[in-house]
Amino acid sequence: MSETVTYFATCARGLEPVLAQELRALSAQAVMPGRGGVSFAGDRALLYRANLWLRTAVRVLMPILQTEVGDPDTLYAAVRSVNWERHLTPDHTLAVDANVRDSEITHSHYAALRVKDAICDWFVERAGRRPSVDVENPLVKINLHLSRNRLVLSLDSSGASLHKRGYRPVQVKAPLNEALAAGLLVLSGWTPGQPLVDPMCGSGTFCIEAAWQALGRAPGLTRRRFGFMGWPDFDIRLWTHLRDQARTVMGKSLAAPILGSDLRGDAVQWSQTNAREAGVGHLLPFIQMDARNRLPPPDVAPGWLVCNPPYGERISEVQATRQLQRELGAHLRAHWQGWRAWFFTPAQHLATDLGLTPMAKIPLWNGRIPCHWWGFEIG
Repeated sequence: MSETVTYFATCARGLEPVLAQELRALSAQAVMPGRGGVSFAGDRALLYRANLWLRTAVRVLMPILQTEVGDPDTLYAAVRSVNWERHLTPDHTLAVDANVRDSEITHSHYAALRVKDAICDWFVERAGRRPSVDVENPLVKINLHLSRNRLVLSLDSSGASLHKRGYRPVQVKAPLNEALAAGLLVLSGWTPGQPLVDPMCGSGTFCIEAAWQALGRAPGLTRRRFGFMGWPDFDIRLWTHLRDQARTVMGKSLAAPILGSDLRGDAVQWSQTNAREAGVGHLLPFIQMDARNRLPPPDVAPGWLVCNPPYGERISEVQATRQLQRELGAHLRAHWQGWRAWFFTPAQHLATDLGLTPMAKIPLWNGRIPCHWWGFEIG
């Protein structure tokens, strides 16, 4: 059994309770939600399972240094104090990702450069040679977080963001992040035994994430590479065992229908393509239809309607968006009684436009856009 280590999983602001719930389900210890993520403890197997199974996490970090730094020189000295041969060798490639705010050091790029220099100089002094830098595909990725002069230096066990499941190669305008979509489904109270409809499916993210949850499919199952695979202590036998174990528990059919539609034909095609890439194309029907006046509820018991409607920015777009919401609300009140409807949007007048009384209004962020996850019971 490997030693217990403290980790930190990052997520979209507002999803910390959901991520904490996921970690407890993985038997993580010392789970503590914070701002923009959750700290937890566990062994190496838990680190691998966290990357494999977490649906709402963006990345999983392993902190190796925490201290106060007031200027570039103290930052350099602090990084030089780490025993780097525990984490990489001169034959490794590395990259440093920096996030700096409210500190004496104000430039993220310069902070990353000083960290890189300190690591390389450490190896030159002891081994006579240094690791190379590869910003695209490093074997070891270092994460620097500096806030109010407090430094947290971590190894990034995920590599590329965990929201990149691999099924959406084509990025459409203002897509809904996969990890965020998974978290919104949990916050809505939807469970796999209930029907789910997305009437403005865009690239199909809600439907695909719902299908994966319903099938018990690990979101990292078909991902080719994680950051921990480049670490000197990577245990390929343990990883292979955990991945194969995840394959054996995956279901093959849905307990309730999951449907998607969109007014745009190209969006329906994107959704179909992405669903096929996700291995659930045969389970998810997508149709082209106008949700405002034509989309009927499926012939099943009432379930959940989830939606990420278009965001209007210019005045003319805002007016068009509000008109769309009014028409959609009238249609839902007339034909979708008994269903629960959830909307993720920055719109402030959604309830008024829909003509519905909200039962929930949860503040969240879509990137840098402040939004709310509105919940309604359609009477």
